This record gives sequence, C-alpha cells and structure tokens, in this order.
Amino acid sequence: MAQQMELATTKRPSRTMTGRDIAIFAAQTAEDKKGDTIIVYDLRGLTDLTDYFVIVTAHSKAQIRAIVETISHDLKKQHNVNKYGQEGNENGQWILLDYSDCVIHIFSPQLREYYGLESLWGDAPRVNWAKKELKTATA
Repeated sequence: MAQQMELATTKRPSRTMTGRDIAIFAAQTAEDKKGDTIIVYDLRGLTDLTDYFVIVTAHSKAQIRAIVETISHDLKKQHNVNKYGQEGNENGQWILLDYSDCVIHIFSPQLREYYGLESLWGDAPRVNWAKKELKTATA
C-alpha cells in the first residue's frame, strides 16, 4: 500500500519546451519526413487559441501518418511533451495535433488549399525554423 501511495504522489517532470520550441521541433521533424511548404506562425497577441501554428503539406496518407507519428512520438519520448488532442478527417488527408501553446496542421495539398489557413493568418509574423537559418542566426 505504501508503494502505491508513493507512485500516486510522484510528480511528472514539468514541461520544459515552450510553444515556440514545439513549433520549431515540429517543423524540423516534418522537413526530415519530406513535408513541404512548412510555415510557422507566431500568433501571440492575435488569438487566445494558441501561440503558434505550424502548417505542413504532405503528399500522401502514409506521409501524413509518418509526420504525425514521428512528431507525437519524439515529443513524448525525447521531451516528455504530451499532446492535448488530435483531430482529423476520416480520409487521413488532414491531421491536427494540439499541444495547447502550439497547434500543428498536416494537410494534403488539396485540403490545405481548401482551408486556406494562410489567408486567415498570413499577416501574423513567421518564425524562422529552418536548421541552417537557426545555426547562422546563433553563430
């Protein structure tokens, strides 16, 4: 019984990644999985929904699944960051990963054009997320 009480009161480590960190990690992971036209928007001060949007195009259901699974798995295993939710359509052509401070959208080209998130948030500042740009910015 004492062992059960100890387990119940053990705290989980606090989340160390910010919404920006999650967004950059997701964009870089999507790029590694050959995601296309990746944009990260900084929405702080523009909406209460989230702080960052990541928008990615993937060209097949298998690619969408690979991007989603890799982002979810790696954030959880490497950084102890759990998603709050996941939504998507039944055809697997759009998936949303909700990390509260960061929302990640992975679209087929057709659904990305249909939903037109860039037209809604296109005035928001973009975040430099590319690995080579980050290296030169910090050098």
